[in-house]
Amino acid sequence: MGGDTKTGEPASPLGILITGGTGFIGSRLALHARSAGHRPVALGLVRNAAEEANLRELGAAGIEVGEIDIGEGGIPEERFAGIEVVVHLAAAQHEMNIPDARFREVNVTATARLLEAARAAGCRRFVYGSTIGVYGHYRGVADETTPPAPDNIYGRTKLEAERLVLAAGGNMPVTAIRIAETYGPGDWRLLKMFRAVQKGRFPLLGGGRNLHHPIYVDDLVRGLLVACRHPAAAGELFVMAGPEVVTTERMVEAVAAALHCSRTGPRLPLWPFALAASLLETTLRPLGIQPPLHRRRLDFFTKSFALRTGKAERLLGWRPTIDFAEGARRTAAWYREHGLIDADGIGEAEAREEEIHAPGA
Repeated sequence: MGGDTKTGEPASPLGILITGGTGFIGSRLALHARSAGHRPVALGLVRNAAEEANLRELGAAGIEVGEIDIGEGGIPEERFAGIEVVVHLAAAQHEMNIPDARFREVNVTATARLLEAARAAGCRRFVYGSTIGVYGHYRGVADETTPPAPDNIYGRTKLEAERLVLAAGGNMPVTAIRIAETYGPGDWRLLKMFRAVQKGRFPLLGGGRNLHHPIYVDDLVRGLLVACRHPAAAGELFVMAGPEVVTTERMVEAVAAALHCSRTGPRLPLWPFALAASLLETTLRPLGIQPPLHRRRLDFFTKSFALRTGKAERLLGWRPTIDFAEGARRTAAWYREHGLIDADGIGEAEAREEEIHAPGA
């Protein structure tokens, strides 16, 4: 974002409204945008320790934050003052104690309302954060042309919203980005994995040979910011993932290396956990209780993703640069810096463990 994508001249700052702004990706995007000279406004909820920490960090950077549940109604018109681009990242995602109707309200209906509000406010670009979850259990190498086959309510509603956004391109420039597993400094979801690996207690379920195509958060937010302005992004769908595909086993090994530990966790068969997850989900979800284990949490050990990012590289000039080993080192350093892990094993966040989602949750 150092210059205009067409002329090479310095790019003017953008007013960027970020939904899901108190979440991991949204908060990192807001901080990165601020450091690049833009005027980000973050909208989101504060429901757990991670979002509280993000809120403090955003406030310290002087970023305006509004606490808004987009699923409960529209965004006030005054929030669009000075806004030229909307980056829509808010979603119902990890919750397994809510009905399917809530996923539809947040992921589809709220997206439609936000699209119309952005159009009415005269916004110049609407960037939608979609997900590689739309591919379901696809076993090949996926790209923008791969037929989607989502296998859960999250993936189905995200795909519906993605299509809704792209169909609105005649009224306002729009872009949709299918985002791969994202990690890096600020990621509290992987914290539980890092801490378990450090203690030698992270279980490897199944063979550990399923594939991941993770993207380091700095690579992703660079791509999102390019999509906010690049003329070639208008009306397009892109896949954004990191520079390499890694197995679950290799991810655990890289995390262990980043933590300077040689201990490994137990290797366990997958089927007892899959059975327990199915039973817990079937029993507890209708009662509005978050299951401690559910099938989507096991996706980390079962699903394989390999992705092509050539379209974004070709049209936008964007390219991921941080491989997982380097990203894991940087993430571990951030956790240490914030007292979340340390050389002795566990940092000061031990008491908050129940508030942090495990990988794949």
